[in-house]
Amino acid sequence: MAERRTVDGRTSRAEATREAILDAAERLFAEHGLDNVSHRQISAAAGQGNNAAVGYHFGRTEDLVRAVVERHSVPVERIRARLLAEVEGSHDVRDWAACLVRPSAEHLAALGSPTWWARLSAQLATDPRHRGAVVDGAMTSPTLQRLVAGFRACVPDLPDAVRAERTEMARLLVVHVFAEREAALAEGRPTPRSSWAETADGVGDALVGLWLAPVSARP
Repeated sequence: MAERRTVDGRTSRAEATREAILDAAERLFAEHGLDNVSHRQISAAAGQGNNAAVGYHFGRTEDLVRAVVERHSVPVERIRARLLAEVEGSHDVRDWAACLVRPSAEHLAALGSPTWWARLSAQLATDPRHRGAVVDGAMTSPTLQRLVAGFRACVPDLPDAVRAERTEMARLLVVHVFAEREAALAEGRPTPRSSWAETADGVGDALVGLWLAPVSARP
């Protein structure tokens, strides 16, 4: 029994160390950029005397980034699944726009203040080396596939190329508006909306216009 307590104690310490490293990495990456943070800096910020702690627990930087992404994607997936269940069968673009925007907004609100995830997401969305950790992985998500199908049902006549273009526009709009709001909050700057929920409403309105906008005909 004593041995089991020791093993459990070691496991708990290891899990606590991993969480401290993830917290430090997320904050430093968001504030300074993915290219400007070393494993040594992350270990120090996580309170680890061993400079090799990051490599020991996560391996490469790519693996560390994926671990940070996963701990946010899981709760966001859960929220999205709940919202999708509420709008299943709808042909109103606004319903599907809400399912795209509100999960991240609810998650960020639940994290409290300050947060760093929105700013890190914006970096990952445009960094070709790490983009797969967010974009490619996300597109295999069953809830996102349902979301794409929902948008398709609302605008069935939209050309495939335009649909793909607007899907990318929608993703970037959500990511960067949220990142800008998070940065403003961190710096004490005013924000157009007073809460994450209201921000989600504003972005949702913009997405409705994006998806329903007419397609320009080329001569």
